[in-house]
Amino acid sequence: MVSFYDTRLREIVPFVPLVDGRVSMYVCGPTVYDDPHVGHARTAFTFDMIRRYLQWRGFEVVFVSNITDIDDKIIARAAETGTTETELATRYEQVYTEQMDRFGIARPDHQPHATAYVEQMLDFIGNLMDRGAAYAIEGKGVYFSVAAHSRYGDLIGRTTEELREGAGARVEVDVDKIDPLDFALWKAAKPGEPVWDSPWGPGRPGWHIECVAMATDLLGETFDIHGGGDDLAFPHHQNEVAEAEGAGLGFARHWIHGAMLNVNGEKMAKSLGNFTTLSDLLDICDPQVLRLLMLQTHYRTVMELSDDALAGAAGALDRLRSWNRRAQAARLNPSAARDRDAVARFTAAMDDDFGTPAALAVVFDLVREGNAALDSGDTTRAETAHSTVRNLARALGLLLRDSAFHLDTKVELLLAERDEAREAKDFAAADRIRDELAARGITVEDTPDGTIWRKT
Repeated sequence: MVSFYDTRLREIVPFVPLVDGRVSMYVCGPTVYDDPHVGHARTAFTFDMIRRYLQWRGFEVVFVSNITDIDDKIIARAAETGTTETELATRYEQVYTEQMDRFGIARPDHQPHATAYVEQMLDFIGNLMDRGAAYAIEGKGVYFSVAAHSRYGDLIGRTTEELREGAGARVEVDVDKIDPLDFALWKAAKPGEPVWDSPWGPGRPGWHIECVAMATDLLGETFDIHGGGDDLAFPHHQNEVAEAEGAGLGFARHWIHGAMLNVNGEKMAKSLGNFTTLSDLLDICDPQVLRLLMLQTHYRTVMELSDDALAGAAGALDRLRSWNRRAQAARLNPSAARDRDAVARFTAAMDDDFGTPAALAVVFDLVREGNAALDSGDTTRAETAHSTVRNLARALGLLLRDSAFHLDTKVELLLAERDEAREAKDFAAADRIRDELAARGITVEDTPDGTIWRKT
C-alpha cells in the first residue's frame, strides 16, 4: 500500500483515496512575475514524480496546479518594468510553461488562473463573513479571524501563541487587525492597481483565498492531497486550511511538502549570488541529468546542487543509457517478462514515502545484473533485466534512449511512451501519441529497426 508523510499529522500514513482507484491532487503553482529558478523546478519535479508513480501503480490521477496571475509581486514588477500586470503575467506564464516542458514535467490536467476565480472568491468571503469568521476594516479590506479556527497552527505543529511570539511568523503588521495573525481575504483598492468590485468596495483578492476557491471548485469540497514546497506550509497553506475549515469544508485530507535546495552548500538566494534560473541550468545540462540528481535525494531532504553533484548524476545516467544501447545492439526482446522480485523491491521503496533513492538502487542493480548476464551469454536473464529497467525507469520519468539534448524533454518522453505502447500492441495509444508529436512538429516513422523521428 502506498504510504507517505503527512505534514499535518506529522507521521507516515497509509493512503486510502476518497474514491477507489482515483487520486485528486492540488499543488500550488507559480506566481508568474519572473523566470522560474531551480527551486521551482524541484517542487514541480517532486509532485511530477508522485503523480507518475501513482499512475504507474494504477491510479487515475486528477492533477490541478494553479497560476497566480495577480499578486503584490506581479503588481510591483509590472510597475518597475512599465507594463501591465496582465502582460507581465502572460509573458512569465509562457516562460514557466516552456521551461517545465523542457524539463519534462507533465502538464496539469487543470491549470486555473486566479483572475478567473474572483467571483468564487467573493462568494467564499461572503460565506466566511456570514459565519463570523471574517471582518471588514474600512479602507483596508476584509480579514480572516484566526480566533474562528481553533486548530490554527496545527499544520506546522505550533500554537497561535507560539506563532505570535516567533520571529519567523511572517505575518503582515497592521494595528487595525484584531489579532496580528489575522490575514487578508480582500485587499482594498490602491491607486494604479487592478481592481474588482465587491460588497466591501473595490479591491482584489488576498493570496490564500485563491487556492481554496480553485481547489474546491475543480476537486470538490474534500479531496485527497494538497502539496507544495515546504516554504509554503506557513502562512500560505495554514491560512488555506483556516479558510476552508472556517467555511465548513473538509478540504485536503492529506498534506505533502517537498524540501528546498542548496547551491554549493548554501541556501539559494539572490542576495548570495547563487540564484540559478532553470533556463540557464538546462542550457548546459541535459534535463534528464537534473531529474536523476533530484531522484537521488529524497523529496523531503534538502537537495545539494553543485558541479560535482551534476557530474555524478551525469555519470549515472550514462551507465543507464549505455546499458540500453548494449541491450538494443544485442537485439534483446524489450517486452520480455519482468523480474517480479525487482519490481516488488522497487514498489516497496516507492510505497514507503516515495523513496526514490532506494528505488533507483533497484534499477541500477538490474543494470549490473543485465550486463553480467550478457557477459556470460545468459540472454534470457538479460532480457528480463532490460524489460524491467525500461518499466521502472518509465515510472520515474527517466529516458533510456540517448538524449538529443536539443530536443524538448517532453517530446523525448512521448517518443518513449509511444515505443512502449507499440510493444504492448496498444495501437490506439500509439496513434494518439503520434498525433501529439505531430502537433509539436515531430514526424515519426516506424521501421523494421525501430522508430525514427525528424523535425518538420
